[in-house]
Amino acid sequence: MAVLWLIAILGMATMVALRVISFDMEIATSKIHGSRARQFAEMGIAIGSNPVVKRADPLLHRSDPAAGGEFEVKISSEGARFNVNAIILRNDKALLRDLFVDWGLELDAAQAVTDALADWVDADDDESLNGAEKDWYESQGRLNQPFNRPFYNLKEMRLVRGMDLVEALRPDWRNWFTIWSGGTLDLNEAPAELIAAAADIPIDQAEIIPETVRGTDGIRDTDDDSPFKDVNTALALLGLDASIRPDLAQRFTVNDTTTRIESTGIAGSAKRRLTVIVRNRTGKPALLERFEEIIP
Repeated sequence: MAVLWLIAILGMATMVALRVISFDMEIATSKIHGSRARQFAEMGIAIGSNPVVKRADPLLHRSDPAAGGEFEVKISSEGARFNVNAIILRNDKALLRDLFVDWGLELDAAQAVTDALADWVDADDDESLNGAEKDWYESQGRLNQPFNRPFYNLKEMRLVRGMDLVEALRPDWRNWFTIWSGGTLDLNEAPAELIAAAADIPIDQAEIIPETVRGTDGIRDTDDDSPFKDVNTALALLGLDASIRPDLAQRFTVNDTTTRIESTGIAGSAKRRLTVIVRNRTGKPALLERFEEIIP
């Protein structure tokens, strides 16, 4: 009987040992794949940063079965997003307020979030009508806030009073904002949804801008693209007169020089995304930001 119990215990111990070894092997394999995926992402960044490589270049996608990985690179303009620091510093609160209302916030709540964002950026401790300064953050147990300076990254925006309400309605709100563009929305790059918000017009009306830029074939980054040379020509298509609505015209530009390069490397089941933001990519490039993400 004792021998049978001993055999059973040894069998259970063997099973546990095999499970531990299998788990360790999975961890080691995952680390190897993660490292390889990062290497492929780095290769993509190196190619995408080359100023002679165009956004539709086939070099931006490479699959190497022998090396066990691939990468996909996306090059876009940072001017296709709203520069939150620029909006606040030029006191264009109406844009943020109206945007939050469009996303589903009540007007009072939208105004409060907008004022709180402005209070976070301005250099004084004077509280806006519906904003939040040092006293409110201290009442929440949060010391040394607000920072009273422009945002250094978009993560800081989540610290502002009321941004949790925005995030509940639009979890993708970060895709709308940047801190690195030249300051205004690039009409040659921005999607119709952002153009409509900035121009205070319906999306259907704003669609004429990206449609014109894409050219007759309707595909971006082809030979028949027709980007705008100046802002006024694009605004005229939208039915906006800069002399009558300077408050809207100041929100736009064309040909922003800030570029976002996203490279996703894949190896096995591992995915890593490297993002770099560069100014003057085709001239004297300056690296503004670089970060890495683990993609599930």
